[in-house]
Amino acid sequence: MRIAIDAMGGDNAPAAVVEGAVLAAREYQVEALLVGQQEIVKENLREYDLGEAKLEVIPASQIILMDESPTEALRRKKDSSIAVAARLLKSGDADAMVSAGNSAAALAITRSFLGKLKGLARPAIAAIIPNATDVTILLDVGANAGGCRPEHLLQFAIMGEVYAKDVMGKESPRVGLLSVGEEESKGSPVTLSAFPLLVQSSINFVGNVEGEDIVNGATDVVVCDGFVGNAILKFAEGVAEMIFDLMKAELDRSKSAKLGMLLARRALQNFRKRVDYAEYGGAPLLGINGVCIIGHGKSNANAIKNAVRVASEFVSHRVNEHIEQNLRKTQD
Repeated sequence: MRIAIDAMGGDNAPAAVVEGAVLAAREYQVEALLVGQQEIVKENLREYDLGEAKLEVIPASQIILMDESPTEALRRKKDSSIAVAARLLKSGDADAMVSAGNSAAALAITRSFLGKLKGLARPAIAAIIPNATDVTILLDVGANAGGCRPEHLLQFAIMGEVYAKDVMGKESPRVGLLSVGEEESKGSPVTLSAFPLLVQSSINFVGNVEGEDIVNGATDVVVCDGFVGNAILKFAEGVAEMIFDLMKAELDRSKSAKLGMLLARRALQNFRKRVDYAEYGGAPLLGINGVCIIGHGKSNANAIKNAVRVASEFVSHRVNEHIEQNLRKTQD
């Protein structure tokens, strides 16, 4: 399997991206296509003994900055690392792509180059959020900041359910509609209209859910529009960082707390791993006619490695094929 990796995308690129690609090529036996400014990428690769790991550098002369307008990037930067990776995907020279760069640009470019799956109105970005018992898939978290209609939320639910089944291994994922109360009568005009569509569908719809249900394990998939989803995702990331900062501050103040930490070191390490975004790799862009995993802008080498793993699982489980099949069922 060949995975195109945007070597220039993210706050820690290219060093962390190159290291992550090397780790992925070794561990998952994929062929990593590092797309970026050739000499810089090759210079970073010289630090590693590649052995039998398969890596290739694909030249791309331009870089899309994190704060750059996606429409301007699409129009003016035809040879950006994101655009070249998307072309590799379109031509069949890559099976999937990974980018920790400008997510809005990645969305715009992949939509422009690859198009959408048959029968789909809008793609959605799905985030994996740890909960009390496992993980919750939240979508959309940024592809659609406004203007979502009830049928869009139904399609998000279908895509989330397929992803939960195929990649997360959940036999009958519970799907909830994010609202301000569990009662069917509560919610915005869009969620009120989406509710009966979800009830009539074949998915395992458990009704309206509230914010707490994202983290208490009450549901496997939570559906909302991209504005709300992105706000929730950023809030969750901020809370996790705050918890670790507060724990560190308390440990620095107290010798007895440091002793307690030593005694509970393994439990704390496991907790940190559970809530670390790097362990989940990246957010799949569901609904495009291809496979694109969007990594966190702060992705380290471990996050890039896991994003490649997620991309390979997406391909091997034929997620897009199954999404199209389920979309057809709702249209028959």
